[in-house]
Amino acid sequence: MNGFDAAYSFGLYENELRRLIHLFKYGRIQTLAQPLGRMLASALPREEQFDVLVPMPMHWIRRWRRGFNQAELLAGELSRRTHLDVRQAVQRVHHRQAQAGLTNSKRRLNVAGAFRVRNAKGIEGKRVLLIDDVMTTGATASACARVLKRAGAAHVSLLTVGRVDRRIAHIDPATVSDSESTFSGSFEHAKSGSIA
Repeated sequence: MNGFDAAYSFGLYENELRRLIHLFKYGRIQTLAQPLGRMLASALPREEQFDVLVPMPMHWIRRWRRGFNQAELLAGELSRRTHLDVRQAVQRVHHRQAQAGLTNSKRRLNVAGAFRVRNAKGIEGKRVLLIDDVMTTGATASACARVLKRAGAAHVSLLTVGRVDRRIAHIDPATVSDSESTFSGSFEHAKSGSIA
């Protein structure tokens, strides 16, 4: 079963955008959720319709260490702009090695079986928009999307603030986010089969 059906991002995970995301996540400046949420909203294709927002879940240990889940804050900001409900539909059940520094194949293995759906009734037949801060290879988002689809979601798209352009050699994937999900430049659309 394929992962997500489409992916959208505000921009490339580099320069100022990368610094903003790092301040948000690692500097714990939660007020940055508002401008980053505006960026998410601007990257959302107007021709697409969604029923529900689902933030990428974090394992409770990682959430406890950070103090918040950045994807939840971003989903909340997007919800205020789109009036779509936010559902904590997916739970991360395994605390695995951070994705940073892993190869594509090891990333996929690392997230295999990492997610489970909490309440399938909330997503059955729905067009789900999965929210995260950054997409690197798409392995984490694909694993999460597969679980949502098995639970009955009709369509799963991914929306992130930043994406890593893996064609650019100067970006080191080992320095990217720990929730690892990234793709698509502003208003770019990509089928999941084209994502490495």
